[in-house]
Amino acid sequence: MYDQKHFQGAKKFWYQGNFYDWNKPVIHCMSHALHYGTSVFEGIRAYSTPKGPAIFRLPEHVDRLFYSASVLGLEIPFSKEKITSSIVETIKENELTSAYIRPLVFFSYGTLALLPQDCSVEVVIAAWEWDIYLGDRIRQEGAKVLILPVKRFHHSQIVPSAKLGGLYVQSQIGIRYAKERGFDEGIFLNLEGNIAEGSGENIFIVKNKVIKTNFKSESILEGITQKSIIEIARDLGYQVEIGKITKNELFKADEAFFTGTATEIAPIVSVWEENEEGTERTKHLIGKGKPGEITLHLYQSFLEIVQGKNKKFERWLTYVQ
Repeated sequence: MYDQKHFQGAKKFWYQGNFYDWNKPVIHCMSHALHYGTSVFEGIRAYSTPKGPAIFRLPEHVDRLFYSASVLGLEIPFSKEKITSSIVETIKENELTSAYIRPLVFFSYGTLALLPQDCSVEVVIAAWEWDIYLGDRIRQEGAKVLILPVKRFHHSQIVPSAKLGGLYVQSQIGIRYAKERGFDEGIFLNLEGNIAEGSGENIFIVKNKVIKTNFKSESILEGITQKSIIEIARDLGYQVEIGKITKNELFKADEAFFTGTATEIAPIVSVWEENEEGTERTKHLIGKGKPGEITLHLYQSFLEIVQGKNKKFERWLTYVQ
């Protein structure tokens, strides 16, 4: 039996066209992805609405899953339509009213040669109840973050717009480094020394009521939540800029926040920077050191959309019926 402490509400998962009990192991220990990180995935959320569960921007997530697979040379053995309908069925099968959804495509059993040409490609879809990634305290009080000493992989070295499983090893190392030093999250710089992203989140800043985020050339994963917040902010009348964000711009911002499917919107209230030896740190307070008005306005608007309370953006919802 598997401990389901961190997978509340999960009863079954979809694997290769069928549903299996959560406690049934079906993946071989010699699967290529387990050894080399040759997988792609998505993080998707379903929210409770008056019309039942609604999946946020499902077509966009499925499109990116297939794009990521193409970057890795994975030929998904199912159509986009089948993956989409199976995600919906997974919510139904688990009787979830809201959920975090994880489709995963990976090179499975066949060979442990680096080139997995003799490995089959397999797909699994799971869903469970999962609160926001950084926790409710961060949503209320804001995050204390650390500039990480290791630079983010560069867009000239890898395709950062693909969600490749192996790339998240660097994210795991980054968040561990920050957590061990008492921080809520870390921020990667890119090779140019500008702000890239968090371990699993995009970054926005606000200065003089102008909202700014960075482009994919800044070594980031172009987030679907990031794109959504850009559109929501412009709809609310805010000016939005997309371009590089320097450390100084972040340090002097009036507000700053993370975005991501798992995170939603998380305010950043302080940013710390270590010296080269890692022995001293400088604190940079963001604005007044508490979640900002624009950040909270955007978050409230985002919640109204995902909960089906904004007809204009209902096109972003796929209802599970």
